[in-house]
Amino acid sequence: MNSWKLYGHDWAVEMLYKHVASGSARHAYLFAGPDGLGRRTLALRLAQALNCEQPAGPGQPCFACRTCNQFELMQHPDLMVVQAASEGGTLKVEQVREVQKFLSLRPFSAGYKVALFLRFEEANVNAQNALLKTLEEAPSYGVLLLTADNPEQLLPTIVSRCEVLRMRPMPPASVKAFLQERQVGTERAALLASLSGGRPGLALQLAGDEKAFAFRAEKLADLKSMLGAKRRERFAYAEKLAKDKENFRQTLFTWLGFWRDVLLAAGGAPDRMINVDWNDEIRWLGASLDLPAARQLVQATEKAIERLDRNVNARLLAEVFLMEWPVVKD
Repeated sequence: MNSWKLYGHDWAVEMLYKHVASGSARHAYLFAGPDGLGRRTLALRLAQALNCEQPAGPGQPCFACRTCNQFELMQHPDLMVVQAASEGGTLKVEQVREVQKFLSLRPFSAGYKVALFLRFEEANVNAQNALLKTLEEAPSYGVLLLTADNPEQLLPTIVSRCEVLRMRPMPPASVKAFLQERQVGTERAALLASLSGGRPGLALQLAGDEKAFAFRAEKLADLKSMLGAKRRERFAYAEKLAKDKENFRQTLFTWLGFWRDVLLAAGGAPDRMINVDWNDEIRWLGASLDLPAARQLVQATEKAIERLDRNVNARLLAEVFLMEWPVVKD
């Protein structure tokens, strides 16, 4: 734990602390890495360090003053949070224009106005192009903070105008310790650390979300059932799955993690799998499928997620996707 009350990513905290303490903070930062890794929290810590009313020292927010508390809750009048209406949605150009209006006025009470763009990989091309002008001509009192899965998903001109921090997943043992400090039992903490893929934020979210756990169990059971199902059963399941796009999307992500584990097992690296509670099934499928077949299932799932985000016909997508699965029975 570091002085910014952020678990892990000490190198990033140290770099940002030095920027604030020396008065050399950049006008724009891009926090890149998988969701649940702490990107948003780190961005908010920077905002607190820049604006704290009673810092313990240069670059050291107190986390107790009104300003720190308001930024923590993302409710400060000099903070604007911008994101797509839903995960997997689209961040639009109109939202960027609202930020431009927000930054055209001087801060209400803080030292800096902060525009926080969450999941900026969901911004369409027009929105990204609209942000370029602001990045190039940001006012001295303005700081733009962006989070994204991968810088390569953004326009190069956006990335080149930001200080990029590539955040990496943490070792499962560290995430397990993080959860145990928060009173999560040893066995459950170990499973969550594995499922989260080294993302403490996601692990903590799962720890308090029994519905998410139940959803995962249901969808993995569905996957196993569909592998032994006939065409008629797969078509019926595809129709049901396509009725709720967000449910469909989360199902695909659940299955993607499973198929990646099968690929690891087929490639002789089962010790790296994340769905450790499905160890026997994954090892059996890894032995039943050859490496190219396992790789094809991973790639097909990734493409299905991409196509769903592009608003293709969900039912047709689900049908084609499931029909391509091999028939594998115990």
